[in-house]
Amino acid sequence: MMIGFGFGAFEIVIFLVFALVFGIIIFTVIRKIGEQHRNNNSPRLVVEAEVVTKREDVSHTSMPVAGDATGAHGFLSSSDTSYYVTFEVKGGDRLEFCVKGSEYGQLAEGDRGELTFQGTQYIGFDRYRQ
Repeated sequence: MMIGFGFGAFEIVIFLVFALVFGIIIFTVIRKIGEQHRNNNSPRLVVEAEVVTKREDVSHTSMPVAGDATGAHGFLSSSDTSYYVTFEVKGGDRLEFCVKGSEYGQLAEGDRGELTFQGTQYIGFDRYRQ
């Protein structure tokens, strides 16, 4: 069935899906830019804190791979790990930050020191010497 201007229902559905995906991408980019702007305009704070917990978030993706000369098919898989550390500051408030893997490996639950952050952005943690 044709709907005005020579477009069929299938073409309209494809256009709407494309517009939705494009809209989600634009929304995500604008949100990230806004968060970065707020972080840059926030004061850089240094507070006494303790590492109370650590966690990892592993995401997996896989995509089908076309057959090779033998006709075998398979999947190309990859994974990405995000590292998070939760700090407790005086007064009992807890703050969770995404950190680099190298920082994650150097921090242990129970570590005490000075946490430096700006808005939602983790800057660093200087452990007290024991």
